[in-house]
Amino acid sequence: MPTANPPHLPWHAMSAQDALNVLRSDRVQGLDDHAVVRRRADYGENVLQDAVRRSPIRILLAQFTDVMVLVLLGAAAIAALLGEPEDIAAIVAIILLNAALGFVQEYRAEQAMAALGAMAAPSARVRRHGSESMIAAHALVPGDIVLLDAGNIVPADLRLLDTIGLTIEEAALTGESLPVDKQTVPSSTADVPLGDRHAMAYKGTSVAVGRGLGLVVATGMDTELGRIAAMLRDEDDGRSPLQQRLTAFGRRLAVLVLGLCTVIFVTGLLRGEPVVLMFMTALSLAVAAIPEALPAVITVSLAIGARRMVRQQALIRRLPAVETLGSVTYICTDKTGTLTENRMRVDQVRDVCGDAFSLPSDGHQGTVLPLSLAEVLALCTDVQQTPDGTMRGDPTEAALVRWAAAHHVDKATVEQQWPRVAELPFSS
Repeated sequence: MPTANPPHLPWHAMSAQDALNVLRSDRVQGLDDHAVVRRRADYGENVLQDAVRRSPIRILLAQFTDVMVLVLLGAAAIAALLGEPEDIAAIVAIILLNAALGFVQEYRAEQAMAALGAMAAPSARVRRHGSESMIAAHALVPGDIVLLDAGNIVPADLRLLDTIGLTIEEAALTGESLPVDKQTVPSSTADVPLGDRHAMAYKGTSVAVGRGLGLVVATGMDTELGRIAAMLRDEDDGRSPLQQRLTAFGRRLAVLVLGLCTVIFVTGLLRGEPVVLMFMTALSLAVAAIPEALPAVITVSLAIGARRMVRQQALIRRLPAVETLGSVTYICTDKTGTLTENRMRVDQVRDVCGDAFSLPSDGHQGTVLPLSLAEVLALCTDVQQTPDGTMRGDPTEAALVRWAAAHHVDKATVEQQWPRVAELPFSS
């Protein structure tokens, strides 16, 4: 069985060489194959443990746990005792319709979330046995040497060994929207807040600018992101306001119906009516008093709301969440709660005198310079472009690359013609 990761040492307060010594690794050679196999057996894979994913059977059975549905099932049982097939058919049809709508919506959401999780699984460039290679991030083990470039998702918690103009966006952990400058100098004390640990890079954050070399010090659930995942996994699912109101309504309705039926039954007996007749009369009134269509109407309304949310690219995992979102009146954020697209664009190009000018469509400004302005801007960035066209890296640099592309300058093509031989990191 996998054991815990290395002890939670204050890696940010240790020198790079001390961290390498503790994990018995080498920045040039990395780990050998035997060490990787042994540590994978000891520490397990570098993955976050999700809450237990619901199977289709569990999703289906969950549709029958609502109080109103249970009341309807009771009404169907009573209708069966009364020998009223029409009532039984109507109630069962409504229950099945309600269950089918809820099941389809929640099953699709589960499948979509699983697909999103698979797409988000990053890869990592590591140095093992003296050579570099790309591996799946889940195969990382403590002691691995990881190379970082602009646009990379940090695959594990790292103690940085080398940095070249490295800045990392850590908003997912700290809430700070600005990228953090990284360095290799250890912190002066061990009790430094997470956002000030400049010698560390944490799993799930993204490299905005620059390059770096890091030592894996924690993987999987022992990372900072893993601790957050553990808290979310252990948190009980709350019930939406609509579910709470329906539960209370169902209980009150059941008590009221049973009370009225009891009164009618007792009153009939006191008048000398036959016991069987009064019992059947009370049961008939109970079935008639229950609003059979209410759960189906609510489910259909929520399904329509979920469909509209999907059109807005919002995934609803459970139907009652639609009503919860509709109940939101205020969203309170602090200065780091940036509600923007986080996307910049080049609006104007100006010369050193401040005068605006535009480039021809090919990007060349008609001078004797070997490179056009668009080519220079594309080359002086660390932005990486994914196959689907997404720009990974600093938002400002991504805007420059998009502007260059609009002037028919492809970053990858220009880089082949003008390979990088040296680097002077930009500093504001």
